[in-house]
Amino acid sequence: MSKKYIDIMDTTFRDGFQSVFGGRVLMNDFFPAVEAAKEAGITHFEFGGGARFQSLFFYLQENAFEMMDKFREIVGPDANLQTLARGINTVMLDTGSRELIDLHAKMFAKHGTTTIRNFDALNDVQNLEYSAECIKKYGLNHEVVVTLMDLPPGCFGAHDVPFYEKTLRQILDSGLPFDSICFKDASGTSSPQKIYETIQMARNLVGYDTHIRLHTHETAGVSVACYLAALDAGADGIDLAASPVSGGTSQPDILTMLHAVKGKNYDLGGLEIEKVLKYQETLKHCLKDYFIPPEATQVSPLIPFSPMPGGALTANTQMMRDNGTLDKFPEVIKAMREVVERGGYGTSVTPVSQFYWQQAYANVMFGPWKQIAPGYGKMVLGYFGKTPVPADPEIIALAAEKLKLDPTSENPLDIADRDEKKKISVWKQRLEMEGIEASEENIFIAAACDEKGIAFLKGESPLNVRKNDNVCDNDKDCKLGEKDMANASGNYTVIVDGQKFNVTIAEGNDANIQVTPVSNTTSAPMAAAPVAASTASVSSNGNGTEVPAAVNGAVWKILVKEGDMVEADQQIMILEAMKMEIDINAPVAGKITKILVNNTQSVEEGQTLAIIG
Repeated sequence: MSKKYIDIMDTTFRDGFQSVFGGRVLMNDFFPAVEAAKEAGITHFEFGGGARFQSLFFYLQENAFEMMDKFREIVGPDANLQTLARGINTVMLDTGSRELIDLHAKMFAKHGTTTIRNFDALNDVQNLEYSAECIKKYGLNHEVVVTLMDLPPGCFGAHDVPFYEKTLRQILDSGLPFDSICFKDASGTSSPQKIYETIQMARNLVGYDTHIRLHTHETAGVSVACYLAALDAGADGIDLAASPVSGGTSQPDILTMLHAVKGKNYDLGGLEIEKVLKYQETLKHCLKDYFIPPEATQVSPLIPFSPMPGGALTANTQMMRDNGTLDKFPEVIKAMREVVERGGYGTSVTPVSQFYWQQAYANVMFGPWKQIAPGYGKMVLGYFGKTPVPADPEIIALAAEKLKLDPTSENPLDIADRDEKKKISVWKQRLEMEGIEASEENIFIAAACDEKGIAFLKGESPLNVRKNDNVCDNDKDCKLGEKDMANASGNYTVIVDGQKFNVTIAEGNDANIQVTPVSNTTSAPMAAAPVAASTASVSSNGNGTEVPAAVNGAVWKILVKEGDMVEADQQIMILEAMKMEIDINAPVAGKITKILVNNTQSVEEGQTLAIIG
């Protein structure tokens, strides 16, 4: 009797990179490994979409569409190249309008995609219907998704087998077109028994002609057991990654699963161990200079209590490294439990996992529920669709008060269609104003990435790749998280013998580095000197009220200028921290006498941003 053929999708170059490096791997560094994977006999790849779309524009100075085209050239016309989409969010963190959702499918079809795996973090089937139509409209395979996780102990009402059966029946009853079904557990928290019963339920519901697969992560340490349970229950496919971006926060390793199915009646993609070994050797060499965060290689028994997806965990810890707040990570993970419990049980997968993280981060940094993260607040208020169970009424009321929004049950697509910033015509006009070609690709980049997309298209986006210090040898300890300063520009704070200094670094081979001491007194810190601007320092000397930074982060927008009169509690700046916008409001009424920071400047918690006289 021949073994059952199991389709293997190699997630190395999308979810693997996202789960280990926050997506920050340059295409020319990893393309030799793609060639090696092809030689190893792999024909099904996850090669783009999800967070790997925005990360190229945000951090790598690379065009995701160009990367996808080159990937297709390497693997040839017959490979199944798959991307990840978030239903009505596509590859954005916010809801897209109907015309942007259509443009997403059109552009991804144009640039080498075969299959789009399409999920909604709330399991709101209404959020999948229109995107499914668009995916099929452009000739792509549509893999519809039911998202999974385990609830924190003591919670109930969703994320059990009956809940998944109800969701799958809603998908079938809706009539939305699909070619395969995936059960996706981004946090890896589902138990093997629940996986077995869920896949068995689905197989009984859809019959044996429908392709069913499972996607999970090793984050909680049970992924291999879950894959074996899924296969025994009748799954047709699973997702695996190659070392050194397998295990830990990523998918199980290809070689590990080949070992796990020994003696069982499964053929994993026809793959041969020796060929996979050669592929993994090539990949290891390609990534030898990249800093691998230690948390990316670990499993955590605490993740089921506070489900954090592997693909988001390292991205968040890397941002915490950048912001100097990594010491707060255990507190934020602990705070997530309450955030999940009170938020309506949306699945902890992007964008909801980011909403959970941002709210937990805010609860740690500002005090429990003192602030409402905009994404989390809009979710509990219904602006992204219907949560699996109603959110805590107290949190709904607090979100409505803080965000000045009423709860809604309106279709999120109708809301998005009214939003001027989600109209193709508006972005086309913006590109023309900036002197940028208004191609469909550029329109989608700008709409999906907002101001960071415009910065990329203007050639002004930063390069932020975390590689190990070139002077580190195998027998030396490199500084964890240290960035190659050849790639660094901007404003930093360093401490030497207890004295703080602001350091400004300009890009280029002849870098302009300016160092300014930071006052340790109660007067205003001296401003980091902007590049190509006056280096004169400014101090309040007690003449005015200081406006401090609420958290470590970067200046996103300055909404006032020196000389402006402001009212108490008027918004004067916006900081960005952990992909979250932090409002900075005037503590008193008066005149803005000094602005001590610049757009994009990195700032520390407590650092004086402005002075009101």
